[in-house]
Amino acid sequence: MIGVIADPAEHDVVREFFELFKTPWEFYSRDRRYDVLLCTRDGQLDGAAKLVLLCAGRKMHFDDEQRIPTARQRRHTCILSYQGNRIPIYGDTVTFTGKGNWLLTDECSQEGTAYVDRSGERVLARIGYDLFGEVRTLLTVGQPPANANMPALELHISFLRDLITGCGVSLVEIPPVPDGYRFLACLTHDVDHPSVRQHKWDHTMFGFLYRAIVGSLRKRIRGQISVQDLFGNWAAALKLPFVHLGLAKDFWREFDDRYLELEKGLRSTFFVIPFSNRPGASCHGPAPMLRATRYGAEDIANTIRKLIAAGSEVGLHGIDAWRDSSKGYEELEEIRRLTGVSEIGVRMHWLYHDQQSPATLETAGATYDSTIGYNETVGYRAGTTQVYKPLGASQLLEMPLHVMDTALFYPNHLDLSPRQARVLLDQLVDNVTSFGGSLTINWHDRSLAPERRWGGFYRDLIQDLKNRGVWFATATQAISWFRKRRSAWFETDSTDSGAVRAKVAVDQSNNLPGLRLRIHKTRKLGSNGAQSSRDYVDMVVDESTETIGSSVATR
Repeated sequence: MIGVIADPAEHDVVREFFELFKTPWEFYSRDRRYDVLLCTRDGQLDGAAKLVLLCAGRKMHFDDEQRIPTARQRRHTCILSYQGNRIPIYGDTVTFTGKGNWLLTDECSQEGTAYVDRSGERVLARIGYDLFGEVRTLLTVGQPPANANMPALELHISFLRDLITGCGVSLVEIPPVPDGYRFLACLTHDVDHPSVRQHKWDHTMFGFLYRAIVGSLRKRIRGQISVQDLFGNWAAALKLPFVHLGLAKDFWREFDDRYLELEKGLRSTFFVIPFSNRPGASCHGPAPMLRATRYGAEDIANTIRKLIAAGSEVGLHGIDAWRDSSKGYEELEEIRRLTGVSEIGVRMHWLYHDQQSPATLETAGATYDSTIGYNETVGYRAGTTQVYKPLGASQLLEMPLHVMDTALFYPNHLDLSPRQARVLLDQLVDNVTSFGGSLTINWHDRSLAPERRWGGFYRDLIQDLKNRGVWFATATQAISWFRKRRSAWFETDSTDSGAVRAKVAVDQSNNLPGLRLRIHKTRKLGSNGAQSSRDYVDMVVDESTETIGSSVATR
């Protein structure tokens, strides 16, 4: 059991952190004994705990009392190095001299940011940054694009887990991994342009022509597309007048059939715009008119019904829902009317959001949000692979967006070749394989058609995920599974047996994958290499799963 001493203003962050790091914990009580005491406040600490861990990015009175040799304080963002991983720190840090410098180091100064002192059976660990302050930053402000490839929150969890087990303290956890699978994958599609005929002399059509003719030639010269794709895009541009005259097929339509065929029964989620010709508002006033779409959900009602009949999910691609709960309710009601589904999730058009958005969306009646991501790059805006509850919400969960096709391939974003994009996505897939959680992918409605032609890359990505043993879930299914995990709780025996029982409050017969209870073995502190399956034992969490020491029993 971990006992936590934190400022009351941090308690909301502490609770959410331990929903992501699902291990037995509670706020510190004087009449309880703890294996680990995790503290972010200065003062007298209970020396009876096996491991006393103090996290703060400033010099503390405790440092003087324990004669911890602090070196200097840094008041700007830095990168810490741990076992080959890079952990960005957005608040203050303090460094140390002497013991423990090899455990966690400042990448620039090479000074130690972790101090560990073992005295008999007791271990004192001093970490030179504010753990819960970092978590708050990640879940509210988020990471800049420059650090997008760093799953910072997962790395904080991994470091804390390694530190605890490395100091000889046993640990149980319910990892963010569905039983029977390696991780989750959510295939999603933002529907922005379901028909080329709806665009005549507007920015969308001129953008299409430029990318089909000039952009395709540039990409061919750079070796980013094939000759076949080059001529295919030119042919599509030449056909455009005939498409508008009704003499040629609209090559942006029937995106539903193309995705249903490509995904072959893998249920995905389509986010559709509720109303046409509404640009909405930005945080600075009216949004640009080019944000408005030429279609509304009613215009593709038959497509929506077909997708739902095939087992896919349809959510809201919101306009003003992120900033106005009454307009959000109106937008959600339009999707409910067309789908016949009461619980609807949201992804905002152009990924508009602010720190009040979770509460606004929740008031509007949204079940979940999947907006937190990047337009210009791919990676971890909130620093996590996991679904989480934003700090401004009481029930709504956030499924962060990790990969968007336009961010990978558009010239004004990453502008990658398929080979370069594959290397980048391999890193993200490796991360979610290691940490668990979900990989959320957004492939737009027109991305299989000219001039994009990104269907081959998408097909290969799906096959790679299949080969890795992934559970493909709709956004609602993923949210439901994480709610199931969040419903689990631990009970500890008050006797000396040290028994820990994991229980789940939700119905186990809901066709969702089960939960795992992971029993971590102790490791040598500072062991090189990522944790492997040799370092833990997994078992399925049933109605009551109990572990006592190293023996395991289910009843």
